Amino acid sequence: MMRLPDALEQALWSEIQTIEGERKMAYVTSVERLAVQRGLQQGEEKGRVEGRVEGRVEFLTRLLTKRFGPLSAEIQARLARATTDQLERWGERLLDAESLDGVFDDH
Repeated sequence: MMRLPDALEQALWSEIQTIEGERKMAYVTSVERLAVQRGLQQGEEKGRVEGRVEGRVEFLTRLLTKRFGPLSAEIQARLARATTDQLERWGERLLDAESLDGVFDDH
């Protein structure tokens, strides 16, 4: 990366502002474009992770309801704020648990 002398940098930005005004379009530097692209990629990944967690919550909710009947608001809230590890652990416990307490007992 190269830094322009102050006078040239000011002249460059003055030209960019003139062009932006004439074309009514903002100039986006390559660094800005890369930052936007990186932000979009990070947002997409976060969305995928959240989607997987939501899917696990929905699936576990269906299984628990089928096995033990309607879930209380407390259990639903607990599922909604659970981590991926908790959801996996509870899903495995569901196979052998005789009650909801057996699924969610973390002792």
